[in-house]
Amino acid sequence: MPEPRRRRRPGSRWIRGVVACALALSVAGCSADPPEIRSSSDLSDTDAAACRALVADLPDTVAGQSSVEVSGDTAYGAAWGDPAIVLTCGVPALDLTDSPGCSVVDGIGWLVPPDETSGDVDATFTADGYRPRVQLLVPQDYLPEGGAAALAELAGPLKPHLRKVESCV
Repeated sequence: MPEPRRRRRPGSRWIRGVVACALALSVAGCSADPPEIRSSSDLSDTDAAACRALVADLPDTVAGQSSVEVSGDTAYGAAWGDPAIVLTCGVPALDLTDSPGCSVVDGIGWLVPPDETSGDVDATFTADGYRPRVQLLVPQDYLPEGGAAALAELAGPLKPHLRKVESCV
């Protein structure tokens, strides 16, 4: 006698499809919208040109992370990895009332707010003593080693495009 056919529950094929799609998306690293670049609207023509040239010279990888798509003022920034390490050129001056600490990495002076130096939160490094100003957001996931690597790797491309106007202390 033939074996009886198993009846599938209604929707079971649909549920398996949904689960398979969800797994595929999680494995593929589905992330949110691309990082948005927001530069200062009051850049001089010289600084705007320097930012565009800098962004064109940025490397394809930073701290072992490959470049990713950005949105917004795309000529003024770049990003690498997920979560993204984001560089923005042409940022406004820092409010120095909280006296951020200064770190010089391969000749570039970076200011970082004191509450971001622990490695427990994302860190925002700003080359405030340079024109145009450059800011690098390093997510907590990469700190401390990835942050140091990113600053060191970006020093070479930054130097030809930035003018030092004051030393960080």
